[in-house]
Amino acid sequence: MQLLTSYKLGSIELKNRMVMAPMTRSRSFSKGLATDLMAEYYAQRASAGLILSEAINISADAIGSPFTPGLYTAEQVESWKKVTDTVHKKGGVIFAQLWHTGRVAHSVDRNGVLPVAPSAVKIEGMQHFTSQGVKDYETPREMSIADIRQTIADYAQAAKNAIAAGFDGVELHAANGYLPQQFLSDSANLRTDEYGGSIENKARFTLEVMHALIDAVGGDKVGIKISPLHPYAGIAFDDPTATYTYLINELNKLNFAFVELMKRAPTFPLLPHYPVDDEIERFGKLVKQTLIAGTAYTRDTGDAELEKGIADLIAYGAAFLANPDLPRRFELGAELNTPDRATMFGGGEHGYIDYPFLK
Repeated sequence: MQLLTSYKLGSIELKNRMVMAPMTRSRSFSKGLATDLMAEYYAQRASAGLILSEAINISADAIGSPFTPGLYTAEQVESWKKVTDTVHKKGGVIFAQLWHTGRVAHSVDRNGVLPVAPSAVKIEGMQHFTSQGVKDYETPREMSIADIRQTIADYAQAAKNAIAAGFDGVELHAANGYLPQQFLSDSANLRTDEYGGSIENKARFTLEVMHALIDAVGGDKVGIKISPLHPYAGIAFDDPTATYTYLINELNKLNFAFVELMKRAPTFPLLPHYPVDDEIERFGKLVKQTLIAGTAYTRDTGDAELEKGIADLIAYGAAFLANPDLPRRFELGAELNTPDRATMFGGGEHGYIDYPFLK
């Protein structure tokens, strides 16, 4: 089974090709700090070849959801050390996913401050989970050039903070409707300056952030997550193939570790003008770096994906959430625990660190 074979990611030897996908769990309840409970959660899953952490806010301005951690204060950096230390003691490898939510946010969890975005375009047709319950989205404030430059600097500083906290590297979250994808998209970006209009201009923000991350910590410690056809949070492209072909070709000119390519979640309908073929075939073949394929893979479909020779690693989300010993279960063909969706976001130990291991 290829899933259980080792893989060399830059200078890091991964013990298998199974990646624990980034998953927001909303269990950081004070000052964006990592907790002992979070350290136990990640350490339990250290048998993954690579752990990608939950999304971590790069600044106070990046915050979109309640009870999510940060990497922008000295106290936060210190708190993450217990997580990375416990993962490393278990023989694991962990990258920090760097997060700016942009317009996928609400002022009630931002001290009354409106979220920022490429343009003042509100998300319609869905609501946001806040500390005060579900609320309609607000119209964000359009970012100035100074805001953009500050945000890029915040990404770079958060990357340095991640390495100081003991992470093995960082991943730019440029998927799922968050800030980098807002800049990329035709539905969220109505700008007419150098960050809007053409595909080249709309891709500028993501590429500048990647340059900043590589400069900050070295390309062997940097990855990026993209989701070309996933329409979450009102993201739409006139021509997603043209946009992502350009972005991937530009990324190919950079020296960095990996691209995580997230397929559209089955629960989201494909937009009528989007291509219906497989995203790994369409976009993955373009990627020159290590390719991580993700979304709804099983033991058998993940291994079959590796057999095709396009993807190098396979990301598992809910399966790792519910099965801390997932590689062992795959090895034995054992039954899997079922994830409890009611405890995925927020709460304490239940549905977090109490999923049973194989006996």
